[in-house]
Amino acid sequence: MSVFTDQVLKVVRLVPYGKVASYGQVALMVGVPRAAIQVGWVLHQHGDDVPWWRVINSKGRISTSCMEHTAALQKSLLESEGVEVSEDMMIDMGVFRYAPSQEVLDSLN
Repeated sequence: MSVFTDQVLKVVRLVPYGKVASYGQVALMVGVPRAAIQVGWVLHQHGDDVPWWRVINSKGRISTSCMEHTAALQKSLLESEGVEVSEDMMIDMGVFRYAPSQEVLDSLN
């Protein structure tokens, strides 16, 4: 695995139960701010090893189109953690976004 892949998986493991992060937020945390799409590909390929369902798009929407890990599955997994998901697959990022501490951010470098 690449260093980028390892870092993405490490960051996604940090997203706590009942919280979400955006693909772009994960990319920023690993030091590659414009790599949101690549984060999605890493999760597509290695998501079974991490809580992939806690990563959504920057607008707060479940946006997966994967037939293996469907939007309905992601919605169900998030709701089981207490995350409120609307019928149109939206999540209130103001309420449910993961806000890592400075200590966590420093540990990533």
